[in-house]
Amino acid sequence: MTASSIEIAQAAELRPITRIAESLGIPEDAVEQYGRYKAKVSLGHLAGLADRSGQAQGKLVLVTAVSPTPAGEGKTTTTVGLGDALTRIGERAMICLREPALGPVFGMKGGATGGGYAQIVPMEDINLHFTGDFSAIGVATNLLAALIDNHIHQGNALGIDLRRITWRRVLDVNDRALRDIVVGLGGTGNGYPREAGFDIVVASEVMAIFCLATSIADLKQRLGEIVVAYRHDRTPVRARDLDAHGAMTAILRDALAPNLVQTLEHTPAFVHGGPFANIAHGCNSVLATQSALKLADYVVTEAGFGADLGAEKFVDILCRTSGLRPAAAVIVATVRALKYHGGVEVADLATEDVDAVRRGAVNLRRHLSTVRDVFGLPAVVAINHRAEDTPAELAAVEEAARAEGVEAVVARHFAEGGAGAEALARVVVELCAEPSTLRFTYPDDASLWDKMTAIATRIYGAGEITASSAVRAQIRRLQDDGYGTLPVCVAKTQYSFSTDANLRGAPTGHSVDIREVRLAAGAGFVIMVCGGIMTMPGLPATPAAASIDVDAEGRIVGLF
Repeated sequence: MTASSIEIAQAAELRPITRIAESLGIPEDAVEQYGRYKAKVSLGHLAGLADRSGQAQGKLVLVTAVSPTPAGEGKTTTTVGLGDALTRIGERAMICLREPALGPVFGMKGGATGGGYAQIVPMEDINLHFTGDFSAIGVATNLLAALIDNHIHQGNALGIDLRRITWRRVLDVNDRALRDIVVGLGGTGNGYPREAGFDIVVASEVMAIFCLATSIADLKQRLGEIVVAYRHDRTPVRARDLDAHGAMTAILRDALAPNLVQTLEHTPAFVHGGPFANIAHGCNSVLATQSALKLADYVVTEAGFGADLGAEKFVDILCRTSGLRPAAAVIVATVRALKYHGGVEVADLATEDVDAVRRGAVNLRRHLSTVRDVFGLPAVVAINHRAEDTPAELAAVEEAARAEGVEAVVARHFAEGGAGAEALARVVVELCAEPSTLRFTYPDDASLWDKMTAIATRIYGAGEITASSAVRAQIRRLQDDGYGTLPVCVAKTQYSFSTDANLRGAPTGHSVDIREVRLAAGAGFVIMVCGGIMTMPGLPATPAAASIDVDAEGRIVGLF
């Protein structure tokens, strides 16, 4: 019987986290331990890092993917496997990943620590609470919400229009019942009744700020810029107007230090921050990535979901604002994903169907075009091997990549660990030696409408974007108020290039409707909510929580 991912993780022999830190040249007094196998690295030490021996800092490798099936295609597993493989071939490598959110852990997706023999550990700790970063982000967000309501209850000196409060509370659990609520019921002592709502923690602006901030001072400044409401004259009310940003920074101070863990093969990994890529910008913290690039020769990081969402936001938001520049990109594909995009239903994906793989390769080609032709990055396709893949199906994927002038490498890291991805690692090293110039999807000075149009037409293959008159007016108002220079963060389904999750392959000529617009002034982007995407997900018919338990010896079981 094949061991499950959690069984493999629990059987692993971990090294004390101080030894992992030592391998990076991080002294013990810069390590704040959370038990034996996880720690935070002090911001003071990271701020003082100099480029090693005057050498240029490490090469950044971006892992992205085709449009996923509902089960996901193994980006995190591939990121971990590639990091281990780079170490195995003699390179000094690190991994940078997002922290798992409890919503997906207890919902449909499960954990986010990789799988099989390509995992970060301790798996249970990382998936459940970890070092408390998400709790801190939730408390900071909800403190601001409480201060808004208290300010109005105490006389509303700022003149906040009760109809135009935009700040929402958060919870790190999928709960559809809290999407839209009424607060303040029960009499005058409980405040004033008004409509409100909850988002999931990973969709909050505080999470985005947390991941984009480069220092405590930057964090505090960004938190102060959060627009929480508007007055009757439509002027904005910011967190700093409520004197909230200082206390919020105090809550987040310790959380801002990156978390250090290891892979099953002891490759160091920073796991820090966790915004969703179909709702937020979907990348781990800038602090963690910038620090890793000063500690290692190769840093492997991932962007959420497919290249149309995660990689686009990595480039157009994170790279634009942070100065980070990937040297190469890895596009993860699976045989089952291409069969799915070729019209095969989920229940039949284990059955060989070479023609469906060839039909579904249109999805891979679109993502390759985005990464190479739009962003200008050298790319390789990593075929994340599964046991049911047949030689003919694998050959069909390789053929599709070759037709685009890109190499496809079968990677068996799930079953074999880093040894199964050594061929991929060697190709990545070669790609990183190639010259490249990162390009953005749109220029800074384009209007918000034109930026959204560029993403929809150049990345999604859409024919047009649409919006109601009210949404158009809101976009014009943001433009006139000086927010037109900000990048656009699109919230839409991850399962399709369109806003229809059931439209597979690589549709063209479709319409992208902007349902809602949100300003994230502290994070530094404007969110365009498209289609039916929700910022507070619901649980599936059979949540993963139903299988998670603790056995008689106190071991957690059922995580995946």
